[in-house]
Amino acid sequence: MVEYEYRVLHFPRDASRGDVRRVLTEHAEYGHWELSRMRLYWGGARKAWIRRKIIRVRRTA
Repeated sequence: MVEYEYRVLHFPRDASRGDVRRVLTEHAEYGHWELSRMRLYWGGARKAWIRRKIIRVRRTA
């Protein structure tokens, strides 16, 4: 079973789409995060859920 670590990012209503894309791209490139869910709220605020796999190291000997 694959386990994921989640992080929630909040963006205010005055954040542009380019700013949101830049932040998500930085998380994806440098932190190995992937976008799990994006929600746009009625007031214009955005919330993004990003996730990455948890890699468990097992002892071999």
